[in-house]
Amino acid sequence: MNEISLMSAPAPEATIGTLPSLLGATREELGDALAAIGVPEREIRMRTAQVWHWIYFHGIRSFDTMLNVGKGLRTTLAAHYSLERPQVVSEQVSVDGTRKWLIRLPPVDAQDRGAEVECVYIPESDRGTLCISSQVGCTLTCSFCHTGTQKLVRNLSAREIVSQLVVAREKLGDFPGLVPPKDGLLPTEGNRPITNIVFMGMGEPLYNFDNVRKAVSVLSDGEGLSLSRRRITVSTAGVVPQMEALGREAGSMLAVSLHAVRDDLRDKLVPLNKKYPIKTLLEACRTYPGASNARRITFEYVMLKDINDSPAEARELIRLLKGIPAKINLIPFNPWPGAPYDCSDWDRIERFSDIVFNAGYASPVRTPRGRDILAACGQLKSETEKLRARARLLGED
Repeated sequence: MNEISLMSAPAPEATIGTLPSLLGATREELGDALAAIGVPEREIRMRTAQVWHWIYFHGIRSFDTMLNVGKGLRTTLAAHYSLERPQVVSEQVSVDGTRKWLIRLPPVDAQDRGAEVECVYIPESDRGTLCISSQVGCTLTCSFCHTGTQKLVRNLSAREIVSQLVVAREKLGDFPGLVPPKDGLLPTEGNRPITNIVFMGMGEPLYNFDNVRKAVSVLSDGEGLSLSRRRITVSTAGVVPQMEALGREAGSMLAVSLHAVRDDLRDKLVPLNKKYPIKTLLEACRTYPGASNARRITFEYVMLKDINDSPAEARELIRLLKGIPAKINLIPFNPWPGAPYDCSDWDRIERFSDIVFNAGYASPVRTPRGRDILAACGQLKSETEKLRARARLLGED
């Protein structure tokens, strides 16, 4: 697919053969839905605020639960809409507490059997990060990424993106009245299991910009899901034309999948580099709206043995990033079946990190999480796709 067709790939808002779900709707969409069932214009703003609070703050599953909304409106809402969630097909829990959910989305047309995406929850002592997907599959074919071996199916709608957080909060007991899992694997500081969102799951978020922007507005609304935009990070492989709009319209934090300091190597690791080379990408970072020492851009750099991990490359990375408020997130390569790379040796990673740190940049080495359930960075690929691939292989034997 070319870029134009990707940017316009459909992201449906309603299911086929069922009542349309209001879960994930923006305030404007919710107001339109209320107007469509006859709520008087003078009441739209008040009713929208009420329903919004019940859906996103309380996480309700039934309109009957909305105690401050009249029975007539509750009945009318239930006759025309639902609060349907995607189906959780499977949940895997790693030995380190990382959780991965395979989520089946409702069908969008008669031919759709229900697309599937994965999202991952990573608990730490002082925070809990949810890694969410923005597309079913991916088209970027980054050579170190398992998701890149799965073809793009379609964009996710804003509602489908938001629903991943709602599903995760339910599973973690992170809505009023729910009970968290009693396995001792949730964060031990603070009182919210999910504090951060990263668009680092399946797909390239900036090839689904409109829906990602809408989703961020819902995720960050202070009267609902209430995540600070400074705790929402959108990661891109370098879709330069959309980066300025992301900062201006979504106001999220930015992460850039860099992974190389030379165009010839990055062309192989991140083929999008052929369209937007390193110099062009870094210029877009220098002008990213809101970037400052308090809102640094994260540069992701996967450590590949004998490929991009030399001291010389660490020094070149420092030179390239001069003048950009940045931190460098060093990611030990997470293996997957058939992967063409190995992870850099640990002493090599530490030396690379020391060079970057001594130049004045934060250079944390990301602790691999969830490797045993293929939930670590670069390992996501829907279980359905994996099973189909295995079936094809068995058929050829």
